[in-house]
Amino acid sequence: MARCSPLPPPNWSRIFSQDELAQHDGAADEDKPIYVAIKGTVFDVTTKKAMYGPSGGYHCFAGKDASKALGMSSLKVEDCVADYSGLDEKERKTLDDWYTFFEKRYPIVGKTADA
Repeated sequence: MARCSPLPPPNWSRIFSQDELAQHDGAADEDKPIYVAIKGTVFDVTTKKAMYGPSGGYHCFAGKDASKALGMSSLKVEDCVADYSGLDEKERKTLDDWYTFFEKRYPIVGKTADA
């Protein structure tokens, strides 16, 4: 069984504005890494460009804080917002599970300005 490389340590010092994060959606500039934010934490998902890039099924999350959408298990662009205060207990658990999933698989490259 192949061993995965350990993730680099989180970079908590990098702060992304919404505009900066939006530039990392894989479409605006193909040379930039693709980022997805969850609960204010920005993850580098570039290694899964096929999933998060412009033609990927999860592209709606790219370049955004997709907390609400992930909690709701929604792929609607209008649900890809940072404010998840309206989620019920079950949806918050789903969001926490997604955070844990990302935390184990993708490097943390910063946080959002509103985190």
